[in-house]
Amino acid sequence: MLLQVGGMRSALGLLAVRRACCLSRSNNTSTHTLEYKPIKKVMVANRGEIAIRVFRACTELGIRTVAVYSEQDTGQMHRQKADEAYLIGKGLPPVAAYLDIPDIIKVAKENDVDAIHPGYGFLSERSDFAQACADAGVRFIGPSPEVVRKMGDKVEARAIAIRAGVPVVPGTDGPVTCLSEAQEFSNTYGFPIIFKAAYGGGGRGMRVVKEYEELEENYQRAYSEALAAFGNGALFVEKFVERPRHIEVQILGDKYGNVIHLYERDCSIQRRHQKVVEMAPAVQLDPHLRDRLTADSVNLARQVGYENAGTVEFLVDKHGRHYFIEVNSRLQVEHTVTDELTNMKLGKRLSGCSFPGACLICCIAACTPRNSSVPILQVFRTGEGMGIRLDSASAFQGAVISPHYDSLLVKVIASGNDLPAAAAKMNRALAEFRVRGVKTNIPFLQNVLSNDQFLYGTVDTQFIDENQELFNLKPVQNRAQKLLHYLGHVMVNGPTTPIPVKAKPSSIDPVIPPIPLGEPPVGFRDVLLREGPEGFAKAVRAHNGLLLMDTTFRDAHQSLLATRVRTHDLKQIAPFVAHNFSNLFSVENWGGATFDVAMRFLCECPWKRLQELRALLPNVPFQMLLRGANAVGYTNYPDNAVFKFCEVAKENGMDIFRVFDSLNYLPNLMLGMEAAGAAGGVVEASISYTGDVSDPMRQKYSLDYYLKLADELVRAGTHILNVKDMAGLLKPESSRMLIGALRDRFPDMPIHVHTHDTAGAGVAAMLACAEAGADIVDVAVDSMAGMTSQPSMGAIVAFGCKKCVSQTIFICFPEPFRSKVLKNMPRVEGRPGASLPAMDFEALEKQLRETHGDDITPEDVMSAAMYPKVFQEFKEFTHQFGPVDCLNTRLFLDGPKIAEEFEVELERGKTLHIKALALGDLNKAGQREVFFELNGALRSVLVKDTVAMKEMHFHPKALKDVRGQVGAPMPGKVVEVKVKQGQTVEKGQPLCVLSAMKMETVVNSPLSGTVVKIYVNADSSLEGDDLILEITE
Repeated sequence: MLLQVGGMRSALGLLAVRRACCLSRSNNTSTHTLEYKPIKKVMVANRGEIAIRVFRACTELGIRTVAVYSEQDTGQMHRQKADEAYLIGKGLPPVAAYLDIPDIIKVAKENDVDAIHPGYGFLSERSDFAQACADAGVRFIGPSPEVVRKMGDKVEARAIAIRAGVPVVPGTDGPVTCLSEAQEFSNTYGFPIIFKAAYGGGGRGMRVVKEYEELEENYQRAYSEALAAFGNGALFVEKFVERPRHIEVQILGDKYGNVIHLYERDCSIQRRHQKVVEMAPAVQLDPHLRDRLTADSVNLARQVGYENAGTVEFLVDKHGRHYFIEVNSRLQVEHTVTDELTNMKLGKRLSGCSFPGACLICCIAACTPRNSSVPILQVFRTGEGMGIRLDSASAFQGAVISPHYDSLLVKVIASGNDLPAAAAKMNRALAEFRVRGVKTNIPFLQNVLSNDQFLYGTVDTQFIDENQELFNLKPVQNRAQKLLHYLGHVMVNGPTTPIPVKAKPSSIDPVIPPIPLGEPPVGFRDVLLREGPEGFAKAVRAHNGLLLMDTTFRDAHQSLLATRVRTHDLKQIAPFVAHNFSNLFSVENWGGATFDVAMRFLCECPWKRLQELRALLPNVPFQMLLRGANAVGYTNYPDNAVFKFCEVAKENGMDIFRVFDSLNYLPNLMLGMEAAGAAGGVVEASISYTGDVSDPMRQKYSLDYYLKLADELVRAGTHILNVKDMAGLLKPESSRMLIGALRDRFPDMPIHVHTHDTAGAGVAAMLACAEAGADIVDVAVDSMAGMTSQPSMGAIVAFGCKKCVSQTIFICFPEPFRSKVLKNMPRVEGRPGASLPAMDFEALEKQLRETHGDDITPEDVMSAAMYPKVFQEFKEFTHQFGPVDCLNTRLFLDGPKIAEEFEVELERGKTLHIKALALGDLNKAGQREVFFELNGALRSVLVKDTVAMKEMHFHPKALKDVRGQVGAPMPGKVVEVKVKQGQTVEKGQPLCVLSAMKMETVVNSPLSGTVVKIYVNADSSLEGDDLILEITE
């Protein structure tokens, strides 16, 4: 009979209810006197997935269902899946509500409930609950109260196992009543030992102790956890078996004394005694050992007259010896694996046969979010398909993840021909999941499922601890939701980027000129790639006519628009430039202020700009501004940092390095030239022009001064000589004098002239330079020319010429100006970078990876080297808001209008269709909910209203960059504060205990010092990063 029932479609969950439906114990008769009475209504005294699982089984049997729920669970799915639902434990703490036996029985009696299913956890292993049901005349779907008592008492269960001849691990004869008893046990058996909750399981109330110094703290934590989870803090102590496999056997018993087993499950893959992945059957388990495990399980169940479903758990050491741990007198989370395995065995003998397949279960759980007090599932999409079964808890878009209970979202069960096949199906299903709003354990599970040791089945309980690479989690991109968060932030709080003008972005997108099909024409870059820097310089000098460098991509918008032109817009026009301006000497598109402004204000990566423009504009040389020994920064760097920067820039597509120093300080110039040359770039050394060489009265910066400076630069090996007129001071007459003298002095050296049209004479000055022998001048496209920008390209071309360049810097001021400024401050003699220690790029990369994860590139390292704080803020921004560089400029600056529809291309072939729907009202947390439609589905994001929050009071946050500020590692409630204000603490000393999702976490001191202020007390509810206390060293 049991074999047939065990093979039925709904397997264990259905079995438990069906048997209770058919057979029940009379309230006042002997154990063998049975009353045949059908069950018409079942209550599940539990919540979440297991409640829904039982409801479904009841519905298939035509039984009406009743849910109970706490005040904190009003929005949970299990109360909606039942035919009836009633509140219990009003006014009680969240867990205590589900432990309120009188209220549960009262609800059952008032609503004509015939039977109560306890699920797992909570009251499922409480004999007093089973007895209360019997006393009230309500059937308890599970073992008898006496069996529940015996099996729930781990010490008595151990004694029964010994009587049944089942091997056990050395342990205490009864629950320990105080710390000294635990100390006595450890003195007898040595360490390691393990504390276990005497009246519950699931890893709660369990602590491994390896040293005497850890004994007291772990005893307190185990007791507190057990008390909170099971209503009884009693503990017993065992010798801890190291590196065992954890094998459990599913049993079924009936009221006639019949007991069978449904084979074993392997749950060795654990973290902190919580099962992570379970499988059936256990892989590479010796058949004789399997027989001993199953036989001992059946004998033990018969010893106590076990009825209903249960699990007997064992440890198997490396020598193949097995030890009884406990009996779980209830269904377990992982019973669904046995469901699937026995379904596959329908019609086959359950003993002496080989298993035809394998099953795995992964419990998808929400990881405690650090910075959210109201974690909401903004997106929830599951993975499905052949070989996949889903048992959901309360996971749906918009669901709130309660911090008070287990954070299970859904159980995923995968079946395959063998373990690798089942793992492949599970991996595929997990890859299909899309969960946004909270972090999950999916990336970790994927790492486990891909591990060779796991796939071979050679795992023990130390598997996770010994494979730390499992924690190298592939970051979830979550790009769409992050972009919605950014758009919502702009809609609520306005632009994140300071705008230098008050004008609103145009609502009309610029028209992109048509681009011819095919590859762009060959340009000067082909010469550079073929001939190298020296050959390129010769070709420029031999060119018949004036060449132009276009500054539109950099200095023009730096001069007119505070460097606010985005890569998104430059990319739109770049292909047109490649096809129609292939005869440009170069395009200046990088360096100078562009580098830091890209990260600081445009929230985009300057290296990505260089890479993307290089791909779109392959035929025209790129030129950048290098501030000599200052690279692209505003400070001094070690010499190796400048060399490394130029090397990485060249690798990413930079061709020509214009090296300048605003004060013409030769040591700075020489260092920059050497770095650019060593990288393989074209070196264009600059003379920064000031004064007026045509005015004989102004002799400080005379023609002779510039000629001598040019001699030094040419002698140092520059490929091109540049005159950089940063203030637009060159007049036509002085242009002829200076360029003419340089041409006479250096007939074979290409000369490049840069100016700004500040005085309005830029076009005339550049034409004069051309007449005097200049090879290249800088221009900008007409709409971006004039004023503080470069002269007009159209005007220069109209006078019969061809191509153009631009930028700025400072350092090493002359005397007596320097002394007047510095006064008594320390002085640095010579070039500052020469005395700085070399930068350790390996150490910097390691630090960045520790802070931002492994997705750190060589370009990121250089960005951090140049601008540490700006790069840090940029990474924090992109982590929060995603790739905002893919938004068009109007959306980036101003956000969308309500009811506006638009598209965002994340990457080629991946386009988001978005519609802005509505802005919500301000909530108590100072947030507004912003609603969107994304690819046809409703999405919403919560955005903090920065203006409103200034008027609201919130618990202070711990600042990451302030040593000694200790923040909450997760949302939760303070169980105990273990220190006092003014107390001296050591690094690693426990400071307080937090409880979240029924698990306790000890917050330890990050440093040694004195507690100066405590911001919490017992029972304080905290969000992630809320300030707990401050310590001074």
